[in-house]
Amino acid sequence: MNDHAISDQELVRQFIAGNHTAIETLIKKHQRKIFSYILIIVKNKHLAEDIFQDTFIKVINTLRSGAYNEEGKFLPWVMRIAHNLVIDYFRKSKRMPVHDNSEEYDIFETLNMFENTVEDEMVVNQIHSDVKKLIEYLPEDQKKVLIMRHYRNMSFKDIADQTDVSINTALGRMRYALINLRKVIEEKNIVLTT
Repeated sequence: MNDHAISDQELVRQFIAGNHTAIETLIKKHQRKIFSYILIIVKNKHLAEDIFQDTFIKVINTLRSGAYNEEGKFLPWVMRIAHNLVIDYFRKSKRMPVHDNSEEYDIFETLNMFENTVEDEMVVNQIHSDVKKLIEYLPEDQKKVLIMRHYRNMSFKDIADQTDVSINTALGRMRYALINLRKVIEEKNIVLTT
C-alpha cells in the first residue's frame, strides 16, 4: 500500500498499538519538510540532523507515554517540536539566528519561511499568536512601531508621520523592539509555541 495513502492519524494509532514501522513511515513522509525547516534556520547540516533526530526522539517518547492528543494535526505538532528545539538550541548557545548580517534576531523573518499549505498556515498562526504575547512585554513606543511595521505593513516614513517622530527614531524604536523581544525570550525563558 502507498505510505502516503495512510493518514498520519492512522499511522500514529498503529505506532501506539505496537507497529514500529508506522513511525518510520511517518518520518519518511515528512522528513524533507521538517529537515528543510530546521536547516533554513540553523544553516548547518550536521546541527540540523541532530535537531531533526532530537525532534523524532521527542515525538516517539510523547507517543509512547500516551501524551499525544493532536488528533489529525501530526505535522503541525512535529513542526512545533522542531521549532521549540531550535529555540532551545539558540537559547543554550546564547545566540539567535541572524539575517542579513544584522546583530538582532528578527522572529518575523522566520515566519516567512513556510510554504502555504494548510499545516504550515496552522504553524505560522500559532507562532504569530505566541509573538503577539511577547510583544506585550515591550515598551509602548516600541510596541507601536513593531505592530505598525509587521502587522499593518506600514513604511517607516508612514510610521514616522503617524507617531510624529523622525524616520531615524522610528527605525531606532524598531531595532530596540527586536533586541528587547530577544531579551524577553531569553530572560523569561519563553517558548514560542505551545
